[in-house]
Amino acid sequence: MARNRQTTEQQLIAATGRVLAQQGFGKLGVNAIAREARVDKVLIYRYFDGLSGLMRAYAEQGDFWPSADELLAGVDQVSGLQPIAQQFTTVMHNYVQALRVRPLTLQILSWEMVERNELTAYLEEVREQQGLALTGALAAIAEHRPEVDVAALASLVSAAINYLAARSQHIKYFNGVDITDDAGWQRLERTIAQLAEALLLSPDSV
Repeated sequence: MARNRQTTEQQLIAATGRVLAQQGFGKLGVNAIAREARVDKVLIYRYFDGLSGLMRAYAEQGDFWPSADELLAGVDQVSGLQPIAQQFTTVMHNYVQALRVRPLTLQILSWEMVERNELTAYLEEVREQQGLALTGALAAIAEHRPEVDVAALASLVSAAINYLAARSQHIKYFNGVDITDDAGWQRLERTIAQLAEALLLSPDSV
């Protein structure tokens, strides 16, 4: 019985993502989700206490936002041999790659700019929690540059990435940079690396 419930819960969470991708927030309701999952809608109330609980479960369990582990892949936090600028650049590279392979996430980021609802609030909460965990990891490895506000730097750069990645679903160029093309994003990432080196290069290396 427990296994059947877990399977059905995952079906409903996955169906929530599919309804969002296909129809957007306006069509996100218990009937549409139950129909997509091919289960009785009463199970949404039984397992999640209604649509609100299901939306929270989707925000927390769905593949909506990259995890801290995904973003820290390739970052050496142990030996101390990897320069902080390189660590920051690696995290932002991972972030770009993670967003660009999540078209639904990019759609949600676009929707958030014009429409706020219960689901976007839950997704925002999950994103903020994961962002704080990542910022904490970055701050821990940047202790030798206490004069640099790593959290603010990460916020500025990640906000720019969010905006450009979301806009890439609707426009091709932003200030002459092709944000739909790998080459355009490589230009942006090179500039992020230059910014990181300028701000985070160890004083001993100057």
